[in-house]
This record gives sequence, structure tokens and C-alpha cells, in this order.
Amino acid sequence: MIKIFKYLTGKELLMALGSLLFIIFQVFMELTIPQLMAEITTLIQTPGSSTLEIWRVGGLMILCALGSFAAAMCIGYFVAMIGARFSRRMRSELFNKVDSFSMEEVNNFSTDSLITRATNDITQVQMVITMGFTIIIRAPLMAFWALTRIIGKGFLEWTVATGVVVAILLTVIAVIMILVTPKFRKMQILIDNVNRVTRENLTGLRVVRAYNAESYQEKKFDRANDELTNTQLFTSRIMVIMWPMLALLMGGLTLVIYWIGAHLIEVAEIADRLPLFASMVVFSNYGMQVIMSFMMLTMIFFILPRAIVSAKRINEVLDTEPAIVDGEKTAGIDGLVGEVTFKNVGFKYPNAAEYVLEDINFTVKQGETIAFIGSTGSGKSTLINLIPRFFDVTEGEILVNGVNIKDYTIESLNNKIGYVSQRAVLFRGDVTSNVAFGSNSEKEYSEDDVKRAIAIAQGTDFVEAKEDGYNSEITQGGTNVSGGQKQRLAIARAICKEPEIYIFDDSFSALDYKTDRILRSELKKETAGVTNMIVAQRIGTIMDADQIIVLDEGKIVGVGRHKELLQTCEVYKQIAMSQLSEEELAI
Repeated sequence: MIKIFKYLTGKELLMALGSLLFIIFQVFMELTIPQLMAEITTLIQTPGSSTLEIWRVGGLMILCALGSFAAAMCIGYFVAMIGARFSRRMRSELFNKVDSFSMEEVNNFSTDSLITRATNDITQVQMVITMGFTIIIRAPLMAFWALTRIIGKGFLEWTVATGVVVAILLTVIAVIMILVTPKFRKMQILIDNVNRVTRENLTGLRVVRAYNAESYQEKKFDRANDELTNTQLFTSRIMVIMWPMLALLMGGLTLVIYWIGAHLIEVAEIADRLPLFASMVVFSNYGMQVIMSFMMLTMIFFILPRAIVSAKRINEVLDTEPAIVDGEKTAGIDGLVGEVTFKNVGFKYPNAAEYVLEDINFTVKQGETIAFIGSTGSGKSTLINLIPRFFDVTEGEILVNGVNIKDYTIESLNNKIGYVSQRAVLFRGDVTSNVAFGSNSEKEYSEDDVKRAIAIAQGTDFVEAKEDGYNSEITQGGTNVSGGQKQRLAIARAICKEPEIYIFDDSFSALDYKTDRILRSELKKETAGVTNMIVAQRIGTIMDADQIIVLDEGKIVGVGRHKELLQTCEVYKQIAMSQLSEEELAI
């Protein structure tokens, strides 16, 4: 928990110091009031007391109350500023850290857990700062200060009574915390689980409805929700015992103090009764201050265990070092542009026993088109995803423009690549913002650039048919456009970037054959001199490629052009025969 506070800035530490001084001042004001109350009680009950003196003491009480109020306002302002600024910085740090993660780290934490850590966990820590900072300092300070004044009064009976009540209170708090702390630790994991189930249901809503699985999903959510609810009910029921217990102890202490005081006044001399009565009033007030201090501390016990768990979860993310480390180079060897080379590349996923890719060797030069085909699970997408360094190779090396991709800065490497993923992703915004999404850090995209990219991707007709044209709204995930339209906008995004290397990871699968053929023809004409790397399932998409690599169980089993592979590669021939007619195969 303490480790996370290293993210506080100097300005926030100064505000914390200012809050500390105001807290000390507020405690002093509040503990001075009982003394003034005893003094004014003595003045009122003493014959011949001066009215002016009573007004003077009463005025001091009012000033102390106003001083305490002003200090509380300043403390509230400072801690609110500290909490808000701290949580803003933590969310930013966490987002930037996650943004630097490779797929390995994201998979280790899970998307749902990362969302919870960036939202609910940071909120828990913020609550400790805004509520706890004041209470954690103020309550012990007030309790200690009040106890020293109680002990200094010299009344053993009252002191012992207060000590017994405090001991009982501490025992109750200790027992309750032993019971609820493990549940608080479990609660954040259960929130992750509810988040996961909810996200799964929303993501797969169409599939859920298509298979009439609403009742199944409801039961699945109910199980996760009930587990979280039962845990929260258990902690709440245990913690709620504390409040009646505190009220009972406060009332009991007051009763005991007055009962002891009544006995002491009864046996005291008449001249000593008034000072004794004044002391009883002061002692009663100080006793209440001690109990109130512990009552305030119980508020922390509601949120501190969860905040400690949350801080630990946040630190787990912040302390994780990304597996993909930035290099230093920004450019390749002079004269090489868009050239990609795989040298003895082997890859297996983290914690996996078997290799997904083995002994991969090939080179594609500027302006060439290389295609990858194979059965499902043969490693096509894995191979292509090694180039942008979503994962790093386990063996061998990948060169871009003659330089190992590990030696490039991530930004420089990605500036060379126009990537279209297997699952087309669109972001909330409009058509223009989605197409102009990828920055190459060298220029801003104009409206003409966007229109040209969409035209090449064969998307002009459906975009201009929309009411707002290029400013038409795109919902999160592109749910308001069809699969083919989504793919064409994703392809347009890569074209707009004008990269050295295009990577198409099965990016034409949602297009009809005619659109696919026209798009590839336009792409080849408009982007001459740019390297194309295509993963495809359809033979028709890759027939014209300069080089086709056939993969089977992570190994290269065929390299060549379409006609060559029909003669030399049985795997390719089988794929072709399943998709093309005899006439098409004979061409």
C-alpha cells in the first residue's frame, strides 16, 4: 500500500503537509472546548461571577468552534485535491503501462482484470486518500491527546473506566477484522469475475440470442453475482455490529463516569463539589472524544482492507516489465525499403511446451507480394503477427530492411507497417477518424487522403450513401456497419498510412469475390513499390502473389507460385481442389 504513494508529486506532498498542520490545529481547537465548557460551568454556578467573564469564555468557545470549522474546510479541500490528482495520475500510469504490454502480459492479467484494476481498484485507493488521510491522522492524535489529559486529571476511577472501555473496543475491532479481512481480499477477484461474465455476454450477444442461451447466461451471471453479493453481505453484517457496539460503549462510559462522579461528589466536602462537578464534565467530554476517535477509525476498517488489496493489484501491473523491449534504431540499411526476412525462426507461446512455428526461412523484397496459406491452426496468423512484435520470436530472427526488428524502436517499426488484423476493429467516432487513425508521426492526413484510401478499399459507394458521408458515426466495435464494410474501412486505414509494408491477416474473407478481385487490383496499382504480406484461406485471393508459402503444422511445406505449387505441393493442391473447379485449376 505504501509503495503506491511514491506516485505522489511534490505539490501533493506539500498539500498533505498543510492538511496535517490544519488537522493538528483542529484537534487542538476541539479539545480546548471541553476545558472552556468546564470553566463556564464553574462561572455560572459560582455566586458573584462576572457576566463579562462569562461572555469572554463563551466567546472563546465560539472562536474555537469557528476555528475547527475553518480547519475542516481547508482539510477537505486539500485531501480532495490530493485524491483527485493522485487517481488521475494512477489511471494514466496504468493505462500507459498496459499500452506498453505485449499480448503475453495482457493474457497473463486478462482484459477483465485490467479493466477492474484501472477503475474500481483505483477508486478504492482514492477513497482511502480522501477519507482515510484525515481520519488516520486525526483519530489517533485526538485519542492520544485526550487520554493524556484524562490521565493528567488524577482521577483513577474515571481513568480505569475509560481504559476498560477502550480495551473492549479494541478487542471487538480486532475480532471483526480477523473475520472480514480475508473476505475483502476475495471481493476484488469476485468483481473481476462479474466484469468478465458481463463482458462475455455483451460481446457475444448475437450468439447468445441465436442459440436461445439467455437463460444459461442469466444463470452464469447469477452465480457470479450471488457469490459477490454473499461476500459483501457477510462483510457488511459483521461490520455493522461495530456501530451498535460503539454506541453501547459510548453510552456505558458516560453512565459510568457520571455514576462514579455522583459518588465522588456525594462523599466530597461541599467546597470541593463544584470543582469536582466541573472535572466530571471535562472528563466525560474527553472520554467521548476517545471513543469518537475509535469510531472514526472504524470507518477506515470498512475501506482499508479492500484498498490494500487494490493497491497490491495496481502495483502488480505497474511493476510488470513488458516482454517486448524497445530498441534504439529508427531506420534500416540504406537502399533497403520494405524488405522482410525470416531467418530460422521458431516460436512457441509463453508457458507452452510445443513450438507453433519451426524453422521458418524466407525473404520478401520491396514491391513483392507474398502470401501464406494452410489449414486452420497451421500458424499463418502467428507468423504474420511476429512482424509487428505482438510476440517476440523464440528462436532465430526477423529482419526488416536488413535490421533485426528487436533493434528498432517500437514506434519506428510500426511506422513502416500498415496492419489489418484478422478481426477488423473499428473505434467509436466517425468514418474519417477511423480511417485516419494510424499516425506515422510524419504528417497529418487530409480529407483527400482519407477519400483516396476509401476509394482504393472499394468503400466509396457505401460511405457516400450514408446521410453524413465521411462524417457518419461509427459505433464502438463498428456494430452499425456490416462485416464487409468493416473490413474495407480497416483496409482503408492501412492504405491511408502509406507504409512500406502491408500486412493483411485474412482481411478479405468478408468480401465477395468480385469486390475482393477489384480491391486487390486497385491496391496493386495504387501502391506499387510497397511490399504486401497476405494471410488468406481462399486460393483466389493469393493466386497472383509473387511468392506463396504453404504452412502445415507450423512448418513450411511448399514455396513458389500458384502453378508451381499445384505440381510440387500436395497440401496446396488439396486446398486448391477443394475451392476451385477443374477448369480454374487448368488455367
